[in-house]
Amino acid sequence: MSIFKEALKGSLPSIAVVAGVAVLAPIVLPAVAAMARPVIKGLIKGGMALADTVQEYVAEAGEQISDLMAEAKAERAAAAQTPPPQS
Repeated sequence: MSIFKEALKGSLPSIAVVAGVAVLAPIVLPAVAAMARPVIKGLIKGGMALADTVQEYVAEAGEQISDLMAEAKAERAAAAQTPPPQS
């Protein structure tokens, strides 16, 4: 009997904690999930808004680069058609 008491001596508080968590989990987890849901939904909405903003900036930057390339091509074509100055 003393061997059994010695074996359980250090683990009895751990067993009590695990049993307490097992009993309280079905009560606590739904409450935490209900409170966390609006927060998580807000984070998702914010991420979507950020993605939309980044997409707009990338589209604008792409348009500006395209305009610069068109200007450079036009200047290069104009320079190729102009005869070099004669000395």
